[in-house]
Amino acid sequence: MKTLTLANIYELQGLKDDALEIYKEILKKDPANSDAKIAIRRLSGMRKKFLNVNAEMKNFFLRMEEEIEFYEFERWLLKSWN
Repeated sequence: MKTLTLANIYELQGLKDDALEIYKEILKKDPANSDAKIAIRRLSGMRKKFLNVNAEMKNFFLRMEEEIEFYEFERWLLKSWN
């Protein structure tokens, strides 16, 4: 069963696309669901904002080897989410 709780868990695990699909399904079944509407707006905005950057940083993350690279990635995360 696809619920807000499951979508929240997916979102917290970084599975934003999967969470977004669940929120959309919830909204189809219950068009008045304000939690789903808010989540869809939030995730849609995040996808637009970080669409190309996420792919670039994902590749950087996968190739990190040195400690300085981990710090650089951490700084990027903190800056991106504030």
